[in-house]
Amino acid sequence: MANKKVVVAFSGGLDTSYTVMKLTQDGWDVYAACANTGGFSDEQLKKNEENAFKLGAKAYVTLDVTHEYYEKSLKYMIFGNVLRNNCYPISVSSERIFQAIAIARYAKEIGADAIAHGSTGAGNDQIRFDMTFLVMAPGVEIITLTRDKKLTRKEEVDYLNEHGFFADFTKLKYSYNVGIWGTSICGGELLDPTQGLPEEAYLKHVTAPEQEATLKITFDKGEIVAVNDEKFDDKVKAIQKIEEIGASYAIGRDANVGDTIIGIKGRVGFEAAAPKLIIEAHRLLEKSTLSKWQQYWKDQVANWYGMFLHESQYLEPVMPDIEAMLTSSQRNVTGTAILKLRPYGFETVGIDSANDLTKSKLGEYGETQTGWTADEAKGFIKVSSTPLRVYYGIHKDEKR
Repeated sequence: MANKKVVVAFSGGLDTSYTVMKLTQDGWDVYAACANTGGFSDEQLKKNEENAFKLGAKAYVTLDVTHEYYEKSLKYMIFGNVLRNNCYPISVSSERIFQAIAIARYAKEIGADAIAHGSTGAGNDQIRFDMTFLVMAPGVEIITLTRDKKLTRKEEVDYLNEHGFFADFTKLKYSYNVGIWGTSICGGELLDPTQGLPEEAYLKHVTAPEQEATLKITFDKGEIVAVNDEKFDDKVKAIQKIEEIGASYAIGRDANVGDTIIGIKGRVGFEAAAPKLIIEAHRLLEKSTLSKWQQYWKDQVANWYGMFLHESQYLEPVMPDIEAMLTSSQRNVTGTAILKLRPYGFETVGIDSANDLTKSKLGEYGETQTGWTADEAKGFIKVSSTPLRVYYGIHKDEKR
């Protein structure tokens, strides 16, 4: 009888390396699949392929879903200016969903009997992977050796060494997850709530000149079309260009404390130049091109969109409905936002847009008005004050 097929979500790290070898030794036909959402270099992907075969995999494939990730998630996070706790750009958590979808799709294509991943039982990723597999690949067995066996790093390394596979799996002070929408950093000083990360913990450092520089990001209906007047049809490349510029100033560093899906608090550091610059530029343009209530209601649904993404609810049927509203809200968000960059920080400067609502002929704030007379303004103010005058006319003792 033919061996059963298992697809291993393969990152090249210790847990997934152990999983590939152990399942191979247990008689499975292992198909190692690396789902790339923009975090792997060509060199890393080549190394992953080499190692997968050394570990015993029958096949290896790279599933590049970077553009799918943008089209089905990132652009809506930009439309919504999504930052978890007004801080974290939901990078790794949203990427995991699309990695899981790609793995489930591949498992169905090859008729796999099982899917395996290397998540532990203490984090969010186990939920993102398992939940996606349960929905997208029903009936396919889910194998999680690291979680189920409560394996230690030493046990995994020893097993690999005993079976002839040697690699540098030294436990580093910090662990990193790199993607197109930012790099997360865990461990080290972050385990002490009184400390922040030192300079050496970050992967990107100041390489740009000390003087300030101008960054112009041009949007068309909420999507980036130009960076410093250089046009981009490929939105992923536009994001990468902004990351290249912002990272050279070490922009986008911070740490976030938030609630995990499993209920405990978690602290994560990150560096995310592109998300921070893009979201603030987009928000700046929206302030001048959206109405008061468009901004208000868009913020409400965008907050839910970010929470659902983070908490593994991307497949919830309400998500396309939220995306439809976010898309509709962008119909007039066209123009250029201007930012000023400096080492470790930036400021918003202004916008240039044909849809700028501050250019109304009815009046210029604090200067002149042509849309109403002085008497009309007095009447408006008096009528607007009526509910307060009624209340305090009766409850005189409550006047502040």
